[in-house]
Amino acid sequence: MMYKMDMPGLLTIPTCVLCFISSGLLADVFVRDDIITNPDKGRFSICLNHSCDTVVTQSLSETEWSQIQEIFNQPATSARQERDKIALAIAILEQLVGIKTDTSGDKGKTLTGLLSDGQMDCIDESTNTTSYLRLLISNGLIRWHSVEDRRSRYPSLFSWPHTTAVIRDMQSKRLYAVDSWFYDNGQPPVIIPLDVWKAGWDTDND
Repeated sequence: MMYKMDMPGLLTIPTCVLCFISSGLLADVFVRDDIITNPDKGRFSICLNHSCDTVVTQSLSETEWSQIQEIFNQPATSARQERDKIALAIAILEQLVGIKTDTSGDKGKTLTGLLSDGQMDCIDESTNTTSYLRLLISNGLIRWHSVEDRRSRYPSLFSWPHTTAVIRDMQSKRLYAVDSWFYDNGQPPVIIPLDVWKAGWDTDND
């Protein structure tokens, strides 16, 4: 099932910029009221085509989901180890979903694949990653972290605003950006302290 906005995706970009500027560093967890807020492996939403211009309802088979469960079969012994597992799980979820939604060719960042079908911007990526994280938690796979609202940054007048999914280390209480936008579909997202991300982290810092 697909839902389409009346306004073309390109026209939503300036609107998003204005929203970021006016809302500071916080962003809503979900940007559309037709996005499933309690995702399950049998029914969850995927955003694509820039700023959730298209929302697709998807599901995973038991065989597909077993690939995710396998990552967590040996429970993490620390929050850091769990973050590594989260990154791998999100990469595999992107691979599985990419085949279903024709987004396997999604390129890292936005301009590389601009106007290509199935291309995702940071709104799509951060919303999808938040859904994936909620899916992992609802199935008891994540134990050292909680899922937070997405966050946005606007480091300077000479850089674009940007949004990421966020988790909280429940022991240290530190927030971490979980950002899959920087890399091509199916690559592990960067997971770094949110304050480092907010300062303008980019792949040049990797």
